Amino acid sequence: MRDEIIRRMLISIPQLLIMSFIAFLFIDLAPGDILAKYRFDPRISSETVEKIEEKYHFDDPAIIQFGYWLMRLVRLDLGYSFSREANVSAVIAERFLNTLTLSFFSILLTWLVAVPLGIYAAVRQYSWGDRIMSVISYFGMSLPSFFLALLLMYTVYVGRDLPIISALPMGGMISSNYEQLSWPLKIVDRAAHLILPVIILTIHALAGLQRISRGNMLEELRKQYVITARAKGLPENKVIYKHALRNAINPLITLFGFSFSSLLSGAALVEIIINWPGMGSLMLAAVRAQDTFLVMGSMLMGGVMLILGNLLADILLVVADPRMRK
Repeated sequence: MRDEIIRRMLISIPQLLIMSFIAFLFIDLAPGDILAKYRFDPRISSETVEKIEEKYHFDDPAIIQFGYWLMRLVRLDLGYSFSREANVSAVIAERFLNTLTLSFFSILLTWLVAVPLGIYAAVRQYSWGDRIMSVISYFGMSLPSFFLALLLMYTVYVGRDLPIISALPMGGMISSNYEQLSWPLKIVDRAAHLILPVIILTIHALAGLQRISRGNMLEELRKQYVITARAKGLPENKVIYKHALRNAINPLITLFGFSFSSLLSGAALVEIIINWPGMGSLMLAAVRAQDTFLVMGSMLMGGVMLILGNLLADILLVVADPRMRK
C-alpha cells in the first residue's frame, strides 16, 4: 500500500505539470494585458511598469514565463496577484476556508441523505416511496444549480414575513452588523448564512447520488450470492447491509474521491449567485482580470485536490474491499 501511494504521488507530478502548462498557455492566448490598469494609471510611471514586466518576464514567450513560474513554485512562491495587489498565497488562503466550509457541509449532508435513500428505494423498488423519490430526483437533476439558487432566493424573499424563513439571509457570508455581535451570535450568524447555499448544493448533488446508490444496490440485490444468502435463511437485514451494501458501496467510494476534488470548484456558480466570498468568485474575477498568477494558483489547488481525492478513494477502496489488497 505504501509503495502504491508513493507511485501515485510520483505519477501526479507530471500530471500537474501538464495541467499547469495547458492552463498557462490558455491564459497567455487570451486577449488583454495583465498590467493594463498600471499602464493607464497616471500615478504609475512607465519605468515602474517596465520594471514589473522585467521582474515577471511578461515580455518573454509563454514557455519561458511558465519556466520562471515553476522556479518560483519550487520555492513555494505562487507569485503576485496584480488584480488584488497581494501575494497569491495570501489571497487564496483568505478564500479557501470559505469554500471548503461550504462544500464540506454540502457534501456531508448529501452523502448522509442520498445513500440511505438510495438503499431504501432499491430495497422497496416500485413502492410509493421509490416512485416519489424518483420524481424528486429527476426534478433535482433537471434543475441547473444557478436556477435553483435563484428560485430559493425568490422563495426566501417572498416568505420574508414568515417566522423561520425570515431568519434566512439571502446572500453573503456574514451580516452587516457582524462586528457588533457577541461571539456566540457570530457563530449563529455564520451558520444562518450557510443554510441557503448548502441546501442549494445538496439538492443538486443529492438527486444524482441517490439514483446511483439505488442502481448499484439493485444490481447487487439481483446477483446469485444474494439469492443464495436468502435461500439459506439469513436475516434480510444481514443480506442487505452486510453482503449487498458492501459490494454496492465500491463505485460510490470512487465517486466520493471525485466529490472531494470538487470541494473547491463544485460550488463556484452558486458562490457567485449567493455572493459567497469563496474560490469560485475569486477565480472568475481573476480570469476576467487576466491575473495569470492568481488563476494558476487556483488551478493548481484544484489539481492537487483532484489527485488527493483519487488517492483517498483508492485507500478507502482497499479498506472497504479486501480483494483490492491483492
